[in-house]
Amino acid sequence: MRVLLLEDDNLLSDLLNDHLIDKGYDVTLCLNGQDALEYLIDEKFDLALLDINTPIISGLEVLKTIREEYKNKTPVIILTAYQDTKHLKDSFENGVDDYIKKPFDLEELDQRILRLCRQFSIEQNSNIEISTDILFDPESCKISLKDKNVSIAQKERDILKYFCTHRNRVISSEELLQNIWAYEEMPTDATIRVYIKNLREIIGKEKITTIRGIGYKFE
Repeated sequence: MRVLLLEDDNLLSDLLNDHLIDKGYDVTLCLNGQDALEYLIDEKFDLALLDINTPIISGLEVLKTIREEYKNKTPVIILTAYQDTKHLKDSFENGVDDYIKKPFDLEELDQRILRLCRQFSIEQNSNIEISTDILFDPESCKISLKDKNVSIAQKERDILKYFCTHRNRVISSEELLQNIWAYEEMPTDATIRVYIKNLREIIGKEKITTIRGIGYKFE
């Protein structure tokens, strides 16, 4: 499921982004309303989470524009620190599907998302398509090939999932360390290389390219 997240608070955007990725969603993170609007116009998303008070264009203006000018019916949840009823009223008048006031529990957000998935019949299949004949299910730590299913270790799952959500971008070992391991359990570079070697043997060496002296690129 593809989710667009518009949130300019760095701490909250990182928290929400990581949480949604952990839930198996393909997340596009935007820090300003202009970027969010362009993504929503040019690409297809199953759900959008829009903060109201964002740079360049507010989340409310993004909502109004996609609904009025582009007739875009992507389900939208507004996330806002505003506690007044005016912003709530404006949001629903402009076609929002749900509205959450900050601060909120992640469990509440999960339940709101699930409700919209049921309402709009959004498929939540956790499988990620690596290629036409390779599917990856992060939840079960399995990779499905043409003729067999292969179980992988949890950290191999985490690395592959991170690669899948950051395709065609060079990712350093340091970035993998920061996003996958807790500080107290940091592995060596050699350990990371072993995990990636194991993944290459399953999905194909050409899928994960080594960029010498920099890191890896997943294509």
